[in-house]
Amino acid sequence: MDMVDFQLPTGARRIVVAMSGGVDSSVVAALAAASGAETIGVTLQLYDHGEATRRAGACCAGRDIRDARAVCDRLGIAHYVFDHESSFREQVVDRFADEYLAGRTPIPCVQCNMGPKFTDLFALARDLGADCLATGHYVRRVVGTDGPQLHRALDPARDQSYFLFATTRAQLDFLRFPLGGLPKRRVRELATEMGLIVADKPDSQDICFVPDGDYASLVKKLRPEAAATGDIVDLSGRKLGEHRGLVHYTVGQRRGLEIGGTPEPLYVVRLDPQAQRVVVGPRAALAVAAARLDDLNVLGPLDGALTAKVRSMAKPVPARITGDLLEFAAPEYGVAPGQAAVLYDGERVLGGGWIATTQPALAAA
Repeated sequence: MDMVDFQLPTGARRIVVAMSGGVDSSVVAALAAASGAETIGVTLQLYDHGEATRRAGACCAGRDIRDARAVCDRLGIAHYVFDHESSFREQVVDRFADEYLAGRTPIPCVQCNMGPKFTDLFALARDLGADCLATGHYVRRVVGTDGPQLHRALDPARDQSYFLFATTRAQLDFLRFPLGGLPKRRVRELATEMGLIVADKPDSQDICFVPDGDYASLVKKLRPEAAATGDIVDLSGRKLGEHRGLVHYTVGQRRGLEIGGTPEPLYVVRLDPQAQRVVVGPRAALAVAAARLDDLNVLGPLDGALTAKVRSMAKPVPARITGDLLEFAAPEYGVAPGQAAVLYDGERVLGGGWIATTQPALAAA
C-alpha cells in the first residue's frame, strides 16, 4: 500500500476523516489507519435522502452512509454520523434557490465546503480531539516558507481546487488532502487491494440535493415566484420572445431560447431579475473585460502575474487583480455573476472570490 505523510505535529496521533461513502474518502480513511494514527470516520447527514436513495448518481444518500459505516467496520475504526440537515438547508439549499431567483448562477458545492463540510466538520473534529481533518478532495497541501499552501492536484483531470478557493489559511493549518498526489486509477487500485466494498462504486455526478438533475423544478418548489414568465429582449431592449422563468436560463446559454429568424445565433448575455427579462445577443456580446469580486479570500500574493479560472471546466487565463477588480488580459467568455473566479500562480491557488458584476469588452453590450 502507498504510504502517505499526514504531516502531523510531533506526538499527534488522531486523524478525523470526512467520509461521504465514496471510494475517495474511504481510501483516505484506510491510509490514515495504515499510518498508525487513531482514525475516526465522520459522515454528515445533510438532507432528507428519501428521494436520492432511488438514484445512484447523487452523493450523501442513505446508501452512502451505510457504505461509509461498512468501510469503517472493515478498517476497525470508529464511525459517527451527525445530522446537519438544518444548516445544510439554510447555508446551501436555500442560498442555491435565492441565487437563481436573483439571476445568478450558483455553485452549491463551494457553499457546502465553506459551510457544513468544513466549518461544521472542523468543529466536530476539534471536539473529537483530532490533530487534523483529512478529506478525499483532489488538491495538494504544500508547506512553504509562508506556511501551508493550496495547490492543484497532480492529476489535472481530477483537480478540485476551483471548488476549494474559499478555504482559509486557518483551515489549511488543520486540513489534509492525501489524494492530491495520486491519479484516480491508483486510488481505485488501493481500494481493491484493501478489500473495500466501494472500490468499483461510481463517482457522484449530480448535486446531491437535486437527485434527478432538474434544478429548475427544485427552485420553483422552494421559491414559487421563480416560475414567473417575462420577455426575452435584445441588447437594445427590443422584445424578441417570452421566457419560461429566469431559473431556466444561464449566461452563455444558446439552446432553449426558441427565437428564430435572426441573422446569427443568439446567447443569453445577462439576466435582469428586476425587469424579469432575459437579455440576449451575439456571441461577441458575451466577451468580458473585467469582473468585480465579492468576499475575496486571499491565500497568497496577488500583486504579480497570475491566472484566473472563471468556471470549473475552464482553463486558467492570464489576468491581474487590483482591489476587487479582476481584469483579463484578453476578453473572456462565460463569466457569470454568482460563479467563482479562482486565482492561480502556476499550480498554487492564490485565492478567489465570487463574481458580482462583469464589465463587457464591447461597449454596446
